[in-house]
Amino acid sequence: MAGKFEIVTAKNGKTHFNLKASNGQIILTSEKYETRKACENGIVSVKKNAGNDARFERKTAKDGSPYFVLKASNGEVIGRSEMYKTKRSQENGIASVAKNAPDAPVVDAK
Repeated sequence: MAGKFEIVTAKNGKTHFNLKASNGQIILTSEKYETRKACENGIVSVKKNAGNDARFERKTAKDGSPYFVLKASNGEVIGRSEMYKTKRSQENGIASVAKNAPDAPVVDAK
């Protein structure tokens, strides 16, 4: 099974998406969007930008944990990873987003 985007709708109506790898792990999470349409546009942007390594910004949290953000061509952050234990895991996460995002179907979270 390939990865997938899951759209999550909160009780207040705001939405966000998670990109999940084929093993079900969340590899990228978006900001909260005011509308579903804006969330869907965010997914389109991830699909378009995930194949460009220059769009991934590798970062380190205050506690030293590596993570990354994916940015659109305008510099806006469109997704954020989990915290990783090692830089190698961080790079594996980036590779997973690049591999899974372009063809991932979009589904509603259950």
